[in-house]
Amino acid sequence: MNKEPYLYDAPIVKVSIDDFKPLMEGDEQYPLEFIENYSVIKLKETDDAVHVGLTDIKNYALIENLINFHRKKVVFYEIEKSELAGYLGERLSRSVSSDNGIEVRKDERILLDRLANDAPIVNLVNSIMIDAIRKEASDIHFEATANDIAVRYRIDGYLQTVHRLEKDRFAAIASRLKIMANLNIMERRLPQDGRITVHIGDDMIDLRVSIVPIVDGESIVLRLFNKKKKPLDLDKLGMNERELSLLRSMYHITHGIVLSTGPTGSGKTTSLNALLREIRSDALKIITIEDPVEYVTDGIDQIQTNDRIGLTFDSILRRVLRQDPDVVMVGEIRDSTTAELAMRAALTGHLVFSTLHTKDSVSVITRLKNMGIEPYLIAAVLKGSIAQRLVRKICRSCMEEVSPTRREKELFARYSLDVERLFRGKGCKACGQTGYRGRTGIFELFATDERIEEMILQGKKDSEIKSYIVKKGMKPLIINGLEKTLQGETTVAEIERVLAE
Repeated sequence: MNKEPYLYDAPIVKVSIDDFKPLMEGDEQYPLEFIENYSVIKLKETDDAVHVGLTDIKNYALIENLINFHRKKVVFYEIEKSELAGYLGERLSRSVSSDNGIEVRKDERILLDRLANDAPIVNLVNSIMIDAIRKEASDIHFEATANDIAVRYRIDGYLQTVHRLEKDRFAAIASRLKIMANLNIMERRLPQDGRITVHIGDDMIDLRVSIVPIVDGESIVLRLFNKKKKPLDLDKLGMNERELSLLRSMYHITHGIVLSTGPTGSGKTTSLNALLREIRSDALKIITIEDPVEYVTDGIDQIQTNDRIGLTFDSILRRVLRQDPDVVMVGEIRDSTTAELAMRAALTGHLVFSTLHTKDSVSVITRLKNMGIEPYLIAAVLKGSIAQRLVRKICRSCMEEVSPTRREKELFARYSLDVERLFRGKGCKACGQTGYRGRTGIFELFATDERIEEMILQGKKDSEIKSYIVKKGMKPLIINGLEKTLQGETTVAEIERVLAE
């Protein structure tokens, strides 16, 4: 007699493992090997039913076996492979003994969500990467301390410890990461840099690996770039209408230089890439020199620097100018040579965008002078400057209204702003109890005019030039930030943190 291949005819809904935490463990849970081999997990069990999550809802043989195994009703759910791998990583980080077995895959595609039959250390490293990607971390830190291994993620600009692992497992973890990045696993005395490309589902993640020796071992940092993640458009950066209008007026200039300023990690390159995507067209030849190339964009010729073979910003810029470009973006002006070349390119008919490390938009003038650029050249080619910072946004799931403190009222009064109410995030599951989720930018920007050019030539102080620009309507970073707190986008604590001198 023929038997139905599928004994379960109820609809299978998709759920998150997080909704069922804390999960059962020990004898109440399936064995770890069974979970790994069959990508299935027991989510919950009551007197009447067993709730089971599986990644392949068409695995009819597994479903039939589980129905026959459990002597009560079985409710099935679909779960993500990446979530199951994250759970396995948590289990491994708590219970797996040191395992120095390192597997080298021949397949050049490193599939993070492959769960079956890998060495425990391989699964542990993979699951940490998957967890970081799911939480939209920008960096993963593995740090050998005197007593253990600290695993930290940088999320929305903040580092947070997510795992503490046994110290004697560091050698295996470091070796695994070095193998993935094609580095020398025997080298522990010198710094090493490498690169890993991994695949999780439809996403392709590029990881830049930096390893440096420290007193207790090594510090390994992975910088994550999601190559399939859609980059932000110009109007999604956090600028108001006036700022967007002024910025758009700058890229209609045929030649000159526009500088984006701020500390490392303030979103300068993201803003310039958004601007370039908006101006690209068949009529323009746009070339960028970047380190690294974060987003690959059609219609733009992008060049990756490589100091080891002499592909530096200045050496590439000399050649790029022979390519007849209309627009050139130099990822960063790091030295006098690059500054001089960028300014000369702007003087000879090119529109140049670049970044500098200065505290505000006006300070670029003094910074360029300190790099040996003559005031007449700065006055001739500088067309505008943008300063920016990234602040964490209040989580929309747990946002609540609060009354400002006396100190906060005094701060707003100092800048002639009225404040009656502010907002904060209480902390919830969606934001990992931080009260923040996502980031936005605060900005100050100006376009030069004849008066600013005169002031540069006359050697006026930055404070005098800034005073003139503010009178013309530019809002300094602090005011832009405080206005965002009034709109419920961020908190005063965040503004003070990013603008602390």
